[in-house]
This record gives sequence, C-alpha cells and structure tokens, in this order.
Amino acid sequence: MSGILALGFNPSEWQSRFAILYETLLITWSINAFNWLLPGRILNWFGIRPRTAIGLLGIFFSPLLHGDVAHLMGNSLGFVALGWLLLLKGEADFWAVTLVALLTSGIGVWLFGRAQAYRLSSDHLYAVQMVHLGASGIIFGYLGFLLFVSFFDEDPLSLILSLTVGAFYWHLLPGIFPKPIGISWEAHLFGFLGGILAARYLPTIKALMF
Repeated sequence: MSGILALGFNPSEWQSRFAILYETLLITWSINAFNWLLPGRILNWFGIRPRTAIGLLGIFFSPLLHGDVAHLMGNSLGFVALGWLLLLKGEADFWAVTLVALLTSGIGVWLFGRAQAYRLSSDHLYAVQMVHLGASGIIFGYLGFLLFVSFFDEDPLSLILSLTVGAFYWHLLPGIFPKPIGISWEAHLFGFLGGILAARYLPTIKALMF
C-alpha cells in the first residue's frame, strides 16, 4: 500500500466526503432560492422562535434557512472550509459533530435566545420579533470541535487540525459573544459549546449513533 493510501486517502472515500458537502450546499441553496421567491419568505416561519411551540421545529429546519444571499454565502464558505477539515477525521465524526451542534445550538437558542429586540426610530422605541435562522450554530460547532479535539484525542491528526484552525480561524471566536440585532450570537455560543462537548464524548456519541 502506498504511503498516501496508508494515510487514508482512498479516492472513493474522498468522493463520498466531497458529495456530502456538495449535496448539502445544493439542497440548502435550492430551498433558499425557493423561499426568497415566496411572498414574505414564508418558510422563515420555520426558524427558531424562542420559547414558542412552533419554534421547536426551527431546531431542525433553521440551519437550512437564511436571510439573504450574503448570509447564505458566508455560511456556505464556513461550512465548506471547516466541514472539509472535520471530514479529514472521517464521515462518522462529521455526522456526530453535526448532530450534536445542531441540537445544542437549536435547543440553546430556543431556551435562552432573544425572543425580541428593540429598535429606535424617530425617537420611538419599538419591539421586533426575533426569528433565528442559519447554519452558523453548526459551523461554530465545527469550530469548537476542531479547536478542542486535540485535548481529548492523542491522534496526531487531531493536533494538526487544532493548530491549523487556531491559526487561521481564531478571528471567528468573538462571534460567540453578544452582538447587535440581526446576528444570532446565541446560536454561535451554544453551537461552539456543543462542538467542545462532541470532542470530549465523541466515542460515546458515535457508539450511540452507529
């Protein structure tokens, strides 16, 4: 076996991993293109509305919904970059971290996220209902996992990934702190914490899933 294949570079495996990213983006962009054509972007009702019954659906659907092209483009780039690095650990790790980040970010936002914010217009303060949309909670889950996996896994690849992400993506960390209206920093925070949780308990999570 060549040195490359010994490291796990099986062409069919990498085609499968590429397909995960490509097909996820294709589905997400298709859903959003359809939603943006609908009156009032009605699918946004399936975002997370904190502490409401219908908002529970958003735990699972909100990662597929985005406010506009810029929002979706930014998350697409983050998903591809960090998702690809995570896939270096294998598809099982990718799906385990994705599920944990989806649940922790979604449930965290539903329980503790802002249900409304306030805007000032012409000296009048009025409330704006908050609907949390986007895949950034999952992306920050990838970030948390990749940064901390080397603390719980002695595999040299884990150390390389942590150092790489720390060097090139440290600038994303302020995203877990409170931000103005329009940015769901709560999703970032709970997704990030979910990523750390996944790094700590990855073998157990994979055993339960697979």
